[in-house]
Amino acid sequence: MVVKIFTMAHKKFTPPTEPVYIPLHVGRACAQDIGYLGDDTGDSISGFNCNFGELTGVYWVWKNVTDADIIGVCHYRRYFLDRDRKLLDRRQYEEILQKYDIIVSNLAYADKPYKEYYGEAHNVADLMITGEVLKEKYPEYAPYFEAAIAGDRYYYGNLMVCQSQLFDSYAAWLFDILFEVQKRIDVSGYDLYNQRVFGFLSEQLLKVWIDKNGLKAYEANVGITAEKAETTEFKLAMTQLVKLGQIEEAREMFYEYLKLRPDICLELSDVKGEIPIIEQLLYIAQQERQREIPGLLAFSRNLNEWISHFQRALRSLAHFSLGQVLPEDAQYIIDTNVSWVMAKILLLNASPQTIPDTDKAAKALAEVYRKAGRELDCMGMGQ
Repeated sequence: MVVKIFTMAHKKFTPPTEPVYIPLHVGRACAQDIGYLGDDTGDSISGFNCNFGELTGVYWVWKNVTDADIIGVCHYRRYFLDRDRKLLDRRQYEEILQKYDIIVSNLAYADKPYKEYYGEAHNVADLMITGEVLKEKYPEYAPYFEAAIAGDRYYYGNLMVCQSQLFDSYAAWLFDILFEVQKRIDVSGYDLYNQRVFGFLSEQLLKVWIDKNGLKAYEANVGITAEKAETTEFKLAMTQLVKLGQIEEAREMFYEYLKLRPDICLELSDVKGEIPIIEQLLYIAQQERQREIPGLLAFSRNLNEWISHFQRALRSLAHFSLGQVLPEDAQYIIDTNVSWVMAKILLLNASPQTIPDTDKAAKALAEVYRKAGRELDCMGMGQ
């Protein structure tokens, strides 16, 4: 069987060595060529990439690839993995699709109904317009759409692999809906992130299509090989400002950038989970500077070292909360000059899983400070 898994990319990357993975430059019609097969030949919507994201690649595959038995879509930094955390190969794709209709990502869970979850980052009116179009064009799908947006589960990333006939059927259905939605919404006032609205809308439509057609879906693990480019660039900017000691400027940029690109905080973008840590560190550094307390800026001006320091101090406090006042933890707190400001922020923001008993941790820390002759100042956790 001919298996082709198209790896959607908008930047240079290191492609998998497995030959079934084919790099596809999405949006090449409006970008500099990066040396890969592009989505701007034949029947193409490559020029709409700013609104459709990776779907311009999906469209191109649908309209131009006719020699594959199995077709798949993954991303330059997201791939389907087997149980050994290795990329699926041709043989595995064939074996899975002998038992299942389609391979998709593990179901993700929102902490609220999908309609509310979508509305937190995007314009929920677009989602409802999509439902209206679906009801007009494919009324038999409407109940499944309503159930999907009322539920808390979704597939993410438009990742899928299936037989080519099924792929073509899905693409025809999907773009028939999205091209009509495109006529009814105005994205001209959206920021760059939200202008990719049709890519976001399609994620839940994939679940609707699978549910309505009763497809047997194999939910595979997804490996994320790298952080999102925007997340990496953002961290580099934060690193430079910290190096220069421009903490107020860094905090201002942090929140301004977050307004434009809320996706950088998502688990799938911030692979290492460092964005929330950076937010706390910048606040700590600002508070210490305002109070003329030696702390983070005295410790280092290297953001990566700050992050490691944060994690090490947090582990010490976690031990304290369990009644384990280890000499090496106490020594670390004193030697690195962990301030009461930093300690207080760590304790207030830590989850119960990380620090089960904040009161016990605070008391143990106060005793460590006392023995070292450190001034507690405003360490009281109630303040």
